[in-house]
Amino acid sequence: MMLPVTLVLALGAWLVAQSKATPSAPTISIFLKPPGVIPPGGSTTICCSCQCDNGNFVLYKKGLPLPIVGQRGSRAEFSISNATQEDTGPYSCHYLDGGTVLARSETLDVMVQEFRLPRPVLSVLPGREVAAGAYVIFRCTIANSSAACFLYLEGRLNTLDLLTNEQDDFSLSHVHKGDGGRYSCQCFTRGSPFAWSAVSKSLDLVVRDYTRSNAIRLALGAGVLVLLGLIVAEATYSHRRGPKPR
Repeated sequence: MMLPVTLVLALGAWLVAQSKATPSAPTISIFLKPPGVIPPGGSTTICCSCQCDNGNFVLYKKGLPLPIVGQRGSRAEFSISNATQEDTGPYSCHYLDGGTVLARSETLDVMVQEFRLPRPVLSVLPGREVAAGAYVIFRCTIANSSAACFLYLEGRLNTLDLLTNEQDDFSLSHVHKGDGGRYSCQCFTRGSPFAWSAVSKSLDLVVRDYTRSNAIRLALGAGVLVLLGLIVAEATYSHRRGPKPR
């Protein structure tokens, strides 16, 4: 038996209303800016970001709340300056509305270590500005044949890859807008304890979507041609009609 059309439409409207009334839980991202291991006496910023409204961030270290400074809408920051071993440990961010926790971030592990290795150099091929769909290679170079290196993208919690002496390149095929951003790398040697380098100078990768730009240009060009055609047609029609008789 088929349901009446009005009943089907009413059911669809009810389902849409229910989906709007019960939105999905917000998610929080947490990351270091700049990323990487921090030297003693160094500084960094823990950033918490959430697509949320009408709430507040609370930063936790080892389960204990810390004061958040610099909250601006959907983002909050916690600064670490003159870092010591007391600043090491797991951090997480909670987003609260009143006394209710709406969302929790993943855990961010902060490390404070002496830098004993030379600073690596990060490069990118074919260049810092590429077209969407291109093949991109990141190379982290350090004057230590036994060192392995992490590749960072600012805004990400986890490292993108671990580069070893057997694999000194990190490649991205068919890059898109989401692959753009500020990259850096940091190297270490395994031992007891690990020996770390400083973080390399960062570089910004820009991904241009020329296909979309060209489509917009073509659409604008077509619009101009249509407008010119209308103007010419109007002029021709007016000319054929000639002046009105007196």
